[in-house]
Amino acid sequence: MHGSGSPLRDPGAGDNLWRAAATTPPRHMDHALKLEGVTKRFGPFTAVDDLSLTVPKGCIYGFLGQNGAGKTTTIRMVMSIFRQDRGTISVLGHPDAQEVKDRLGYLPEEKGLYKKMKTAEIVAYFGKLKGMAQREANEKARRLLTDYGLGDWLDKKCEAMSKGMGQKVQILGTIIHDPDLVILDEPFSGLDPVNRDVMRDTILRMKKEGRTVIFSTHVMEQAEKLCDEMMMIHRGQLAFAGTLAQVKAGRDRGIRIEYDGDGSVLAQLPGLDRLNDDNKAAELFLRPGEDPQRALRWLVEHLTIRSFDIREPSLHEVFVRTVEERDAVLTTAAEEAN
Repeated sequence: MHGSGSPLRDPGAGDNLWRAAATTPPRHMDHALKLEGVTKRFGPFTAVDDLSLTVPKGCIYGFLGQNGAGKTTTIRMVMSIFRQDRGTISVLGHPDAQEVKDRLGYLPEEKGLYKKMKTAEIVAYFGKLKGMAQREANEKARRLLTDYGLGDWLDKKCEAMSKGMGQKVQILGTIIHDPDLVILDEPFSGLDPVNRDVMRDTILRMKKEGRTVIFSTHVMEQAEKLCDEMMMIHRGQLAFAGTLAQVKAGRDRGIRIEYDGDGSVLAQLPGLDRLNDDNKAAELFLRPGEDPQRALRWLVEHLTIRSFDIREPSLHEVFVRTVEERDAVLTTAAEEAN
């Protein structure tokens, strides 16, 4: 389906060689998305700068970055809503998402439902927009809603639904046509803990069904738990990309604690370099040469320590330090330029 023509057959080479050539997938078949040197400018502002990345097929892939870093602009270029100024984009082996639009599912950051429509009607409507026959779309919509726990809402209007339920309806509208690649822009935004779990389970289910799922977020906890691979974009440039282990490689190990007591004393820990405190749980990083056991003895004297582990840094820590390091480099460069 993606090849550029039938393989040439050499009558003298034997059928085995011909069969191997005929069944070997093109090189692009191992990835769902590939960007090479992609740049997008809006006037004098460069929103995305020379971005290259590869998203393997069948994985959950995170687009990480602060608000305004370039995540949504990148997604819109992938979807051919924006055209890049430079570089190439391959979506399911094609240079233009419009060529494979019926194999894509896209949930934009600006979400919304037609509030007066019934839930089954609106999911079916999205299916018909993707080329499904009306009867097939209607049947599939009702089946999906039932499978995803919304069977009691088939004939109720969307305006009566909670935000989380509405988010699920929009996801089902995104996947009703069985897309190979699903792109979700900030799907966890504004969701309460229960509906964040619903969104998480939906994403995991899509992967189990064989889809490739890309989602953008600035919530590191979700990315760390869900993503097989990820990339971080900072001020339009790629900061890192790879598996979680690759992203954390070379970073300082930290102390993770769970505690009871007044966490404000943590800032007084001797030898402390930096601290991420979530109130009752914290991540501590000591200065080089400091003894973790000495730190443990001090902590036990000042707090009730429920757990103490020395482990690799959290993705939150990697993200924050990456921003700080890159901002410092850019600030120094700007000062030197002036």
